[in-house]
Amino acid sequence: MKQLHQSVHESIGTVMMDQELFRKCVGSNIVLLTQAFRKKFIIPDFETFASSINQLYYNAQLQDGGQVADYIPQLAKFSPDSWGVSLCTADGQRYSVGDTTVPFCLQSCVKPLEYAIAVHEAGSEAVHRYVGKEPSGLKFNKLSLNEDDKPHNPMVNAGAIVTSSLVKPGAKKAERFDYVMEFVKRMAGREYVGFSNATFQSERETGDRNYAIGYYLKEKKCFPEGVDMMAALDFYFQLCSIEVTCESGSVMAATLANGGICPITGERVLSSEAVRNTLSLMHSCGMYDFSGQFAFHVGLPAKSGVSGAVLLVVPNIMGLMCWSPPLDRLGNSVRGIHFCQELVSLFNFHNYDNLRHFAKKLDPRRQAGDDRNKSVVDLMFAAYSGDVTALRSKEGQMDIAVQFLTQTCKVNPLVTDRWGNTPLDDAIEFSRDGVVKLLQEYQTIYAHTDPPVRLQGVFSHQDPVLDSDEHGKLEALEGLV
Repeated sequence: MKQLHQSVHESIGTVMMDQELFRKCVGSNIVLLTQAFRKKFIIPDFETFASSINQLYYNAQLQDGGQVADYIPQLAKFSPDSWGVSLCTADGQRYSVGDTTVPFCLQSCVKPLEYAIAVHEAGSEAVHRYVGKEPSGLKFNKLSLNEDDKPHNPMVNAGAIVTSSLVKPGAKKAERFDYVMEFVKRMAGREYVGFSNATFQSERETGDRNYAIGYYLKEKKCFPEGVDMMAALDFYFQLCSIEVTCESGSVMAATLANGGICPITGERVLSSEAVRNTLSLMHSCGMYDFSGQFAFHVGLPAKSGVSGAVLLVVPNIMGLMCWSPPLDRLGNSVRGIHFCQELVSLFNFHNYDNLRHFAKKLDPRRQAGDDRNKSVVDLMFAAYSGDVTALRSKEGQMDIAVQFLTQTCKVNPLVTDRWGNTPLDDAIEFSRDGVVKLLQEYQTIYAHTDPPVRLQGVFSHQDPVLDSDEHGKLEALEGLV
């Protein structure tokens, strides 16, 4: 579009879209456009999917419980009516609804990002010398360590404060902050990432609990040697005050969903190891002391923050950022949690949804008609192979398959099996009323066809015509019955 507007701007009169201009406009995006025309995106029918997201958004908007966090004065200024959802797929499809361009602070949503950066930089072994991997089962701001005198995990305050000291150790304060900001911007595809100095100052002035955690960590020698505890706390407060919008936040989530490669720029930002470990900890520890419930009901890696943000990752498919300031008693966004639960109720995104047998849920990754076409093909093969168990599992497709064999393949319905029975005889014996009706109608038509049209090669594993093997065709039809 940029090229097109430029061509219009540079021309004197009317611009004609000829082959040369078309090539100029699409040349740098030809792979993306080819995917679009062939419907090869991860979510092929994106318009229908977006419509479903819209409905889930408006359903969640009706949730009016919760309180806006006020222990940090800057957070208390946000309207409880603010509500936005943005998503970005692993191949760059985007959708936003609601207040998705309003900046808000990441708060605890920065914890998985700083952990990912630390692992990317130093490796898992180095990071986990100082912080554990287990859910704490306690409030996120408790003065608590595990039996090895380490913070339980990087998603609680104590763990995040220690993790912040592992990012770019030894560098000056400004350099460390710029380093993380650059990382976050790359994760967000160079979309909006800002900093709220007012929130930062608020955090410093009202962060008594975090100062207490800091001194406790210092007493227990949790920091690497030579780390200035106050500098680590200051850095942690700065990271919590980084601003994003739902739109830029969704790209960050999509970078995690895409194995560390930003879907907007195509740049590898994080190592595979960093992404895998981050998603694992988000899944088990990311939602404060609601993490077990969230893993049970939603089954996806997520991280919430007291600003009302929920960063949700659907691995290999998409990332979402929800934002609504009213929080429940555990510190999670009321609307955000409701949206995530409804999303997984509608689509088979739960980590343990069975993609083959969970028929009640929608799979937006499939082309329209894929399920039906695949079922019919599977049914044909099962009939030809005499796989009775597979045939029984596809009970609802019987009529469709018989229609296909009779109307499209024009099989001979009058051939008998080794016991002298025709397909119609078996249909009557097993009370397949729908099939009986189909076969009776087909036999009438078939009897008046001169000469009868023979099935050619439909069930063959080779190219030659199957006319010499009427029994194979008959067994297929009888198998279906």
